[in-house]
Amino acid sequence: MSIRIKMLLSFTGMLVISLLFILLTASLYTIAATGDLQGFRDIYKVHYQVNPLTEQGESIFQEMKFLAKNDPDELQNKVLLREYDMKLRAEKSGLYVRRENNQIFESLTFNQPELKQALPAYDLNNYQIRSTFNISERFYAYAKFDFKYSDGERGSIFVIRERSPFAELTRKLLPVMSVLLIGVLIIANLLLFRWITRSFIRPLNQLRSSAEHIKDGNLTFKLQLNSNDEVGQLSEAFESMRNQLQRSNELRQQDEVNRRELISNISHDLRTPITNIKGYIEGIRDGVANTPEKMESYVNIIHSKAVSMDKLVDELFLYSKLDLNQEPFLFKVVDLVDFLEDSIEELRYDLEDKGVALDWDNRASGSVMASVDLDKLKRTVVNVVDNALKYMENEQKRFGITLQADAEWITMAFKDNGSGIPEEALPYIFERFYRAEQSRNSSTGGSGLGLAIARQIIDGHGGFIWAESKPNDGTIIYIKLKRLNEEEGQMGNDKHFDY
Repeated sequence: MSIRIKMLLSFTGMLVISLLFILLTASLYTIAATGDLQGFRDIYKVHYQVNPLTEQGESIFQEMKFLAKNDPDELQNKVLLREYDMKLRAEKSGLYVRRENNQIFESLTFNQPELKQALPAYDLNNYQIRSTFNISERFYAYAKFDFKYSDGERGSIFVIRERSPFAELTRKLLPVMSVLLIGVLIIANLLLFRWITRSFIRPLNQLRSSAEHIKDGNLTFKLQLNSNDEVGQLSEAFESMRNQLQRSNELRQQDEVNRRELISNISHDLRTPITNIKGYIEGIRDGVANTPEKMESYVNIIHSKAVSMDKLVDELFLYSKLDLNQEPFLFKVVDLVDFLEDSIEELRYDLEDKGVALDWDNRASGSVMASVDLDKLKRTVVNVVDNALKYMENEQKRFGITLQADAEWITMAFKDNGSGIPEEALPYIFERFYRAEQSRNSSTGGSGLGLAIARQIIDGHGGFIWAESKPNDGTIIYIKLKRLNEEEGQMGNDKHFDY
């Protein structure tokens, strides 16, 4: 709602409320002066349905009700009925008694030819003994009781009182109503003023305070949004700007931390093999490798360290390209059952040489088609397996691969029986350069990029990768990819995406 509409509604509301209360006050004074206003009488019907009679009239009615229960034929005694009627006249009420469709007694107070037709039907259960009825423009409240005479015919007694309810109540409540009207008028003005203040003044003060926070370099506060008008839209835009500034500031700080961490990690991981290479080269220069066997050993170690450095540089380069979305993905529609079986055949001999038993559990029925980059998915599997092998210290080493699929997703699970990952380290294993060991021994912990690269590759496939592990109970790495249906699998062609 716009400010213009709010202002218009506030002043219009104030005008309408004032006019309504003026008209209502005038009406009340008119009723008090004339004694009646038929149009308002229905408001009070409910009141007189509960309390139709005066206190004395109610007492007379209860007396006649007792007589109807114990000696109903006495209610045909017109002398007795006149006595009751005289008592009721003092209370501005009247008596009416009937027997089946015949009138036994009608008070002269009423003088209403249509009274018989206006009375309610018999209700011997007496579910409702007090109510109201109208005859033309006249309003009556009554108390009734239905009973049976000794011969079994139905009868009723009615104690009826004509009311002009609104005039009566108005005379009683006129002073209170006048004070109440003035009070309501004042309260309405205060509420409208408070509404305008809350809608405009408070948000503008919050904006001013927020601008001062930003000027002081504080971006951690939050601007409360409470409306959808122009001020609320301005506050929303201001809050969005603050969020952008805060995110930019946090990213800048995080990038600085990452840059320092990256330089530190690269320096550490490169310094160790370089130091080893320098040491062995100096040994060769100093003649320490004085036999062909030592020379061959030194050269092999130097070559091994150089290969490790080359692998580390390759992983750094790949991770950097994946992180910057500069590594193209070549997707092909393949059967992941065949892919895993081929990967297992390639891994089996290396694993057997290291004393690792390999288990393959295909829980999917038939072909399981997916659109993947074969080289990168194979790189992911190799990284997961290499990571598992680093932490296998059991005498009987086992590594299992499981494939299962539903109509929408394919899940691959890679389980080892190694030492497991501590619970506090589990959320960080897919971050770059993270190793669960604090020692950062690259001979055990690797470069710390294997699982980070795996996550980047799976993210590029639109899938998910996560781990479950308990110390001394092994680790399971899960990879979840989107499954293609049969029609998509048959129509799949090579597709090239720059991710």
